[in-house]
Amino acid sequence: MIPANTTGPGNTIVRYGDPDPAHVLSVYADLRCPYCKRMENGLGVVMEQAADAGRFTIEYQFAALIDDGVGGTGSLEALAALGAAADEGQKPFMRYLHELYAEQPDESDDAFADRDRLLALSGEVEALRTEGFRKKVREGAYLPWAQRVGAAFETSTVPGTPTVLIDVTPIPVINPAGYPITTEAFLAQLPDPPRP
Repeated sequence: MIPANTTGPGNTIVRYGDPDPAHVLSVYADLRCPYCKRMENGLGVVMEQAADAGRFTIEYQFAALIDDGVGGTGSLEALAALGAAADEGQKPFMRYLHELYAEQPDESDDAFADRDRLLALSGEVEALRTEGFRKKVREGAYLPWAQRVGAAFETSTVPGTPTVLIDVTPIPVINPAGYPITTEAFLAQLPDPPRP
């Protein structure tokens, strides 16, 4: 099974925004990565709003580095649940992504491996309160897809997460102290917004 709103080789990239954009913001992230949490909590809504305004489309490319490095399956299980959210639409996907990062456990805690935990968090997103979504999460319907997504990251040239590119140009989102850059600094790196 392949979630809706996906693109790229093997449909391993989740798209948020216009399918035919002038610019693409590529976001490489791991759902268990603490620095990705900092990026998302600081800039996630900013990215979403800029995409909604037509400045770019976001293409999310997820990794399972923490599963591999620390142990567990939480990155893949959370990604499989996020794939099920993508089937419900772009906004439910984005709301659930925000929720997963807001409630991300400590890096050493594999809490996202618990599908009941993932379903409890999805309850914060009204559009995900459906039996169809819950069934996909309970049954791990998108776990094979999540494994393909993780494998695609492994074969990429991206050094780690979080990594963000506007078109093909890397842009910083985390400052030298390990925290997200300001909204103003992020937006200053983007192409000009479209004219009305």
